Amino acid sequence: MTALFISLVVIFFIFFFYSLKIMREYERGVVFFLGRYQTVKGPGVIMLIPSVQQMVTIDIRTIVMDVPSQDIISRDNVSVKVNAVVYFRVINPEKAIINVEDYQQATSQLSQTTLRSVLGHHDLDDMLSERDKLNFDIQQILDKQTETWGIKVINVEIKHVDLNESMIRAIARQAEAERERRAKVIHADGELQASHKLLEASQVLAQQPEAIQLRYLQTLTDITSEDKSHTIVFPLPIDFLNRNVKT
Repeated sequence: MTALFISLVVIFFIFFFYSLKIMREYERGVVFFLGRYQTVKGPGVIMLIPSVQQMVTIDIRTIVMDVPSQDIISRDNVSVKVNAVVYFRVINPEKAIINVEDYQQATSQLSQTTLRSVLGHHDLDDMLSERDKLNFDIQQILDKQTETWGIKVINVEIKHVDLNESMIRAIARQAEAERERRAKVIHADGELQASHKLLEASQVLAQQPEAIQLRYLQTLTDITSEDKSHTIVFPLPIDFLNRNVKT
């Protein structure tokens, strides 16, 4: 009797040991009863019936996945290599286990094809200057397609856009030409504004003859301040000569 009792106790503890599961806060368990989906459990202590109930554990934390470099031909026929990083998490463990064999691999492959498809419809300038918009477009497409897998794509970031050496030199020449164009435009705008100011000044001086004389004296002062060896000729006013002739 005692041996039977001990055997039952041992069997009970073995049964209890194999049926007891402890799940962390970021883990969920998809439970199957005789092969059919039953429920999602966790976190905490989980009791399962051995050989009758099976559980697949899944991590619901945010996963950071690198998208390998993809060879992309832009809309303006420029060949580039682009890689990115995708942030996603499982929000429905049941769908992530039942609807897709390997949700991480599936998300990775979908990210690569989506990256090539979206960037292939844009020019190189868009890839370099409008990354925020492209990131958002890729994220929206991935999030919509992975919804049936119980996946939520949180963010997509394009990391690098690699160009060949010839294209880098061409972009540098283009940037230099653009800077020169802007410098010429700014210089021309300055000349135009200065001409308007000179016209206004000439109109004011024409209305006040005394101002012309003062400006003339100021110019003479500026000339003699740098080099005192200048010989300055003072012209006589025309009206003064006319008065002397009449007298």
